[in-house]
Formats: sequence, structure tokens, C-alpha cells
Amino acid sequence: MRPGTLQLTTLPPLSLYIHLPWCLKKCPYCDFNSHAIATLPTQELPEQSYKQALLADLESALPLVWGRTIHSIFFGGGTPSLFAPETIDRLLSDIRARLPLAPGCEITLEANPGTFEVDRFRAYAQAGITRLSLGVQSFNDAHLAALGRVHDRTQALAAIAEAIQVFDTFNLDLMYALPGQTMEQLAQDVATALQFSPPHLSIYHLTVEPNTYFAKFPPAIPDDDTAYAMLDYISEQTMKVGMERYEVSAYAKPGQHCRHNFNYWQFGDYLGLGAGAHGKLSFAHRVLRQTRVRDPLRYMHQAMAGNAVAQTQEVGRNELPFEFMLNALRLRQGFAVRDFTARTGLGLNSIETALLQAEHRSLIERDLERVQPTQLGFDFLSDLQALFLPNAD
Repeated sequence: MRPGTLQLTTLPPLSLYIHLPWCLKKCPYCDFNSHAIATLPTQELPEQSYKQALLADLESALPLVWGRTIHSIFFGGGTPSLFAPETIDRLLSDIRARLPLAPGCEITLEANPGTFEVDRFRAYAQAGITRLSLGVQSFNDAHLAALGRVHDRTQALAAIAEAIQVFDTFNLDLMYALPGQTMEQLAQDVATALQFSPPHLSIYHLTVEPNTYFAKFPPAIPDDDTAYAMLDYISEQTMKVGMERYEVSAYAKPGQHCRHNFNYWQFGDYLGLGAGAHGKLSFAHRVLRQTRVRDPLRYMHQAMAGNAVAQTQEVGRNELPFEFMLNALRLRQGFAVRDFTARTGLGLNSIETALLQAEHRSLIERDLERVQPTQLGFDFLSDLQALFLPNAD
């Protein structure tokens, strides 16, 4: 890479994100780059063509990551579990032939209980998947219907039971503040999830995002006070079973945090492949962000032509503090001072004014080695992060 304005003495760990963009149907709250299979010209999943496009995309990106080891792989979507285990198996084999994987590399696949079949999870494990992330969202059939999910409570329970048998570690996704949800119904969802002793829970507040069905037809959701009470309840109940809220939306038992997402939050690097995938790559003198072509069919065409990247942008020096803090302050443990310098190429003096403001407002606590959000900072994370915006007052 040509000389830039930074001086990074070491590069952060590198992860690989692979986006598989199709779903059985689009959920009304979802603003991800996902597309219903029914929208395809043939209404059939183009597994092999998409796999070849991913490999072509990877081949084109290899010069950017020569000599670097992959520490985690994450298949996100969409609904990656629509892809056959055999396809995932071959794709992982092709990746291993091109990139070195770290010993014990965490390989996660997102799965929808609505695509669950007996022995399918076992086939994914045999293909090399080490961690399953199940998008349960709720165990209440009425709430699942309101969210547009294709599975029901019975399918969710069966999928979790199978995941426990097959995988050493797994994650459950839950949502709260759902349309019409009461505290009692939330308590039932949490109790049902915890009865399985999950190693990891990702819990998300339902938000109405622009350009979604819910944005056009907003549902009646619990007010902010009720939503805060729901989050407090979730934190209390998970703490009782030995789970730590180690990130704003993530709870885990000791040693069971998601290594892939943890790398994001520590401002690590990730190569993003697939339609609309985002990536962040560090070099000795600059940090780049990349975005792949968003439309899946166009992505496949462009990838095969060696031109899948829609946008490449260098992160400016004045933007790096906010980019770093947007991620690192999501972690309950915050960040090590040395990591800020190593991953941005900037000295701590570049954010000292903002740190003093955050400390004055009791949003952080720090010593010579570490900066971490207080409970108040965790509760008002957006306000804390905003202090590090370029030219923020």
C-alpha cells in the first residue's frame, strides 16, 4: 500500500465475515441486506454460483491480507442455514487452501430454527462449524408471528435441544420490547432460554429501522421505561445463572464470549465477503473500510469479474478515535490504553479532552492502563460515544 498518514507498528487480529444474503422471507423489522428466495428469478437458491463468486471475491482480496492468519470466521445473513452443509464444507475447504487458520479458529454459522432438520446441525459440525448462533427471538408464538418469523415455539425448542447435543458452544438470539409484549411474557422468554443453560445470549431491543416494513407500519411497542425495566430484568436473571453482560447486547458464561464479535469490538480487522459485506483492514500507514456490491445477483457477476468491491474508503486520522470508541466502549471492560495507540496510530493525548469530559460526567473510569465505561456510561452509551466525534464539543 502507498504511504499514508498513520504509523501502525503491529496489525490487529484478522477475522473473516461471509454474508449469505437469502432468507425464506424478509422480516418486517430487518434492515440487513437480506432477500427472500421468492425474489430470485428461478425462486431457487443459487448455492454453487454464489459459492464460486465468494471464492473469486476472496482470490481478488488475497493481496490485501497476504501472510495474515484468520482467527475467526462468521457466516452471517440472511439465513446461512439455508445453504446445504455440503456447500459450507466445500467453501471452508477452499478457504483453508487459501488462508491460514489459527489453531482453534472459531467458525460460527447463524441458523434459523425454521430451517432446522434433524441431523442438519450435526452435518454443519462435521463441515467445520464450531459455534451455532440460533435466531430464536422469542418463544411466544404470537410474538414470533408479529415479528414475521418463519418458525414457532416448538421448532425453536427442538433446534436448541439439537444444538446442545452437537456443539460445545452456541448462542441464542432473543429480542425484547416486542409488539404487545408484557413483563410477564418477557420473563417467560428469559426463563425458557435460561433453562437450556446457554453459554451465550445475544439480546436486542426491537427498534424500528428506516426502510423496513415496520417503518411504514409502526407496531405498538412498549414505552422506554418498560423497555429499560425489561433490560434490567434480563441482566438480573442472567447474573443469577453466572452470565456476565460483557458487551451492551451480549451475555456469556466465563470463557464463552463470541471471539468473532469480540474482535470487532476491540477494533480488530475483518475481511468481509459476500453481497453488501463490510470490511475493515489495517496496513502500516492507513486503515481502510470496504463495502461489497449490495445486490446479490450483481455481486455474483461483479465478483466473477474480479470487481466485487463497491467502495473503498480510508478512515481519516480525525475519524479514528470515534471509530475506535464506537466499538471499544461497547465492552464492559473497555479497552487497554496500549490498544488504542496500536490500532489507531494515535497517542492518548488525541482524545484527552473527550476523556476528561467523560470522566467529569461519570461516564468512564480509568487508570494508566485501561479505560472502561461506568454503569452510567453503559446505560447512556450513545452519549458517551458521541464525545469522541470529530470536533465534538
